[in-house]
Amino acid sequence: MGFMGQEPVLTPVLDGFSRESVVFTEAVSNYPVCSPSRAMLLTMKYPHRNRVLGNCNSESAPHGYELRTDEVCWSDVLKAKGYSLGYIGKWHLDSPHKPYVKTSNNTEDFAWNEWTHPDRRHGFDFWYAYGTYDQHLRPFYWTTKASRDEGRFVDEWGPIHEAKMAVRYIRNEDGKFRDPEKPFALFVAMNPPHMPYSQVPPDYLERYEDMPLDRLTRRPNIPPANEKWGEYYRDNIRGYYAMISGVDEQFGRILAALEETDLKDNTIVVFHSDHGNCLGIHGEISKNNPYEESMRVPLLVRWPGRFRPRRENLLVSTPDIGPTLLEAMGLRAAIPTHVQGTSYAVDLLGGKGSRPSSQLYVWTPVGKPGWGKRGVRTLGHTLVMTCLENSPPEVVLFDRIRDPYQTKNFAQEGYETVRRLKRDELIPWLEKTRDPWIENLAG
Repeated sequence: MGFMGQEPVLTPVLDGFSRESVVFTEAVSNYPVCSPSRAMLLTMKYPHRNRVLGNCNSESAPHGYELRTDEVCWSDVLKAKGYSLGYIGKWHLDSPHKPYVKTSNNTEDFAWNEWTHPDRRHGFDFWYAYGTYDQHLRPFYWTTKASRDEGRFVDEWGPIHEAKMAVRYIRNEDGKFRDPEKPFALFVAMNPPHMPYSQVPPDYLERYEDMPLDRLTRRPNIPPANEKWGEYYRDNIRGYYAMISGVDEQFGRILAALEETDLKDNTIVVFHSDHGNCLGIHGEISKNNPYEESMRVPLLVRWPGRFRPRRENLLVSTPDIGPTLLEAMGLRAAIPTHVQGTSYAVDLLGGKGSRPSSQLYVWTPVGKPGWGKRGVRTLGHTLVMTCLENSPPEVVLFDRIRDPYQTKNFAQEGYETVRRLKRDELIPWLEKTRDPWIENLAG
């Protein structure tokens, strides 16, 4: 985001929105990949409790990696309180099953995309969505009443089309989208910025064509041009930024619709992402790792007259968002007792509540919930410990004060810091989330 001053990306709408919002500068996605992050956001639980321990696809399907019908999500809470709810865009919380839906990312042997049965939509009564599908210039959707074999393709860039549908929902044309007598909650899940980065309208790409490459590559941890990932970064960064600028513009259309319908002052608007993207930095093509480029995500929240615009360095995690907003809306008693996220409504409303000292990081191999990587992120450090079958354990400590771009492992010289973070931060997180990985750590 341009207003953060770290990258030369053009986001005029978000720059303006940030001046009206609480900007959580240290928000993270605790398991920074699509399905686990989305499941944490909806269920307000960490992966070992909601059981979405990896992306929903045909490989993970036998292990039950999908959003369960018996979960009580924040959307279910709002539905019970009389809200109309709409979902537009990427869902990615259902396991594919045979015969697989015929889309380009599903083959006879492996599948990603799947229809969501109405019984699995957790209160969202208006539906214009898909599982996961990355043909951004010709996206694919199921409508509210469509059956599994009635998905349709649209010849329009995904974010443009989804913003158009969101505007129609907000305006509620002819009362066809929602009950006009009820309050509403609308979830708009745009896929870009997401590979392939070439699939973006030319007018967004043109904004970066004349931007010198040296301006696009000033972050000191970007690999050199003569290395594989350095070449990858340079080949894709303009398309990546172009997608962000496109999403920014379409977000602006949604904000304008709220203002035009006199809903701005009585509507909470949240801008958030399920993960970041390394784009070749640290030798990582994408996300699902503990680096800042992957874990740290946008989180901007606006409620005119209620939330004082400012920047907050609260160590907020994805499962915290639902409880925080529900309590801020006066629905504290309706928050399910089993949620693991913490409400920071007191802080959001300008008071001083207890603040967390760290955030959890999780990654598990498919079907092996007790193995993988776990870690914690504080305001100054990131600790990551790896336990894999038949492999020696690994420890990585990043000191982000001395080394903000995470280029050096300080674990050996920072032994005391590793010991303290493990004892005071990581183990309590593992106990809270009932993570079987703690048994391998002890071993």
